[in-house]
Amino acid sequence: MIQGLLAVLLGTDPKQRLRIIRSLMAANVYVLCIGIMGFASQQGLMRGEAGILLSSLIAANVVFWYALLRSGLNLRFREPSLTLPQILAALSCIVAAYAITGGFHGATMMLLTLVLVFGIFSLNARDAKIAGGYAVVLTGVVMVYKTMTDPQNYPVALEAVHFALVVSSVPTISVLTAQLSNLRARLRLKQDELTQALDRIQVLATRDELTGLYNRRHMMSVLDEHQRRLSRSSGHEFCLAILDIDFFKQINDTHGHNVGDEVLRNFAHHAASMTRETDVLARWGGEEFMLVLVGTSTQDAERGIQRLRDSLKNVTVAKDYLALHPSFSAGLTAYQPGESLAACIDRADKALYSAKQGGRNRTVIWSDVVPATSPTMGG
Repeated sequence: MIQGLLAVLLGTDPKQRLRIIRSLMAANVYVLCIGIMGFASQQGLMRGEAGILLSSLIAANVVFWYALLRSGLNLRFREPSLTLPQILAALSCIVAAYAITGGFHGATMMLLTLVLVFGIFSLNARDAKIAGGYAVVLTGVVMVYKTMTDPQNYPVALEAVHFALVVSSVPTISVLTAQLSNLRARLRLKQDELTQALDRIQVLATRDELTGLYNRRHMMSVLDEHQRRLSRSSGHEFCLAILDIDFFKQINDTHGHNVGDEVLRNFAHHAASMTRETDVLARWGGEEFMLVLVGTSTQDAERGIQRLRDSLKNVTVAKDYLALHPSFSAGLTAYQPGESLAACIDRADKALYSAKQGGRNRTVIWSDVVPATSPTMGG
């Protein structure tokens, strides 16, 4: 029940809740201000009508900010917390109370600094200066006005002391707020730089620099995960294929290593575009690539590999050598429950060797139920 009531009063969005709670916490300043005016009125130090009017305006101000935040209209603004407008409104109310509390007006001065403290962790440097300048100027104008219209309750000497206190305390808080704002900005910048650095490290740790594919280390992590999933669920299966670009050394020797790198990049990009979202392609080493095909049989996996092989005939892998359309050989096997990953990889490697020995540009499916000397041929 309590949670439901809080949801009605504060909403369910965590950020909006925090903004509303902070606004209501700041309302304590208004309560103190109203209390001071009530006491001053009771002691005959101010006119009761003026106190009632200002108290009503303060209460309306609290309701206004609550309604604005609770309705979500604040989200349309650049700074959704509306910290500066709320502080300026609070300063206006406090200075107004200062002007009507007569001989008791000094008690409201401490509220000026209290209001500014609420913005010390949220205002930026510019807004902190605006709030501080507004407090000093508005208070100074009201003090001068009251010394002229009510010198008995606002003697010049006393107001000079009060203004000196305002000038010494308010700018200090504003400067501290600005410094904290700059510190927060530097910390955010450092945090962003650290996040970017960690992202780069993550990429370097998991991606092959040349092709942009996952590297061998990350592929082993992927295989470990699939092995664990298969041990937990009998319905999980995956196949493993090692792809090797045919006569890649000849491409390097004939056209140079730059062209060889271009072939690797374009082959990797095209092969990745031909795989399903559930499959994982990685550069295994040199001109070898490993492909993990999830939830498929070796026959379906072989057909997918053949589609990739056929599509390469229409792909430009080297922009200066349009007639260059390298083929690839592939060794394919299915992971068997309970076996080691090394055993599965070894079978795929043996199948690849058989494909290359058998004339290349083909796929060999290797299974434990088929003798090693009689691999199943495809493509």
